[in-house]
Order: sequence, then C-alpha cells, then structure tokens
Amino acid sequence: MKRQKRDKASRAYIKGYNAGVSGRSKDSCPFTEIVSRQTWLSGWREGRTDQWEGYTGVSGIHKIANL
Repeated sequence: MKRQKRDKASRAYIKGYNAGVSGRSKDSCPFTEIVSRQTWLSGWREGRTDQWEGYTGVSGIHKIANL
C-alpha cells in the first residue's frame, strides 16, 4: 500500500515545533516560501513555549501525539 504524503503545512509546522522544543534558533528555518515559513515559525513559537514550560522529554510526549 502506498503511503500518502502529508500536506506541506502540517510537515512544516511539525518540523518547526521540533526545532523549537530542541532549542534551535528561528533563523534555522529551512523554508523560503512565505506560507511554509510562517507555518514553520508558528510551530517554532509553540515549541519554544513548551520548552520554557518544561514539556520536554517524557513530559512532552503527549504534545507530540496531538500534533
């Protein structure tokens, strides 16, 4: 069975979230297209917020499943 590709916005958001949780800079955004970049930055902001609130490691697993 073929695997369907996720939409670009969802993928950009998840990559941004993972970058934010891991503490990377927002300058490390790999996207140049405006819509994808904004979506990545939205995920990055939420990831940074979760990192500051302590949702990293085992305590943050429930957040990843909901994305």
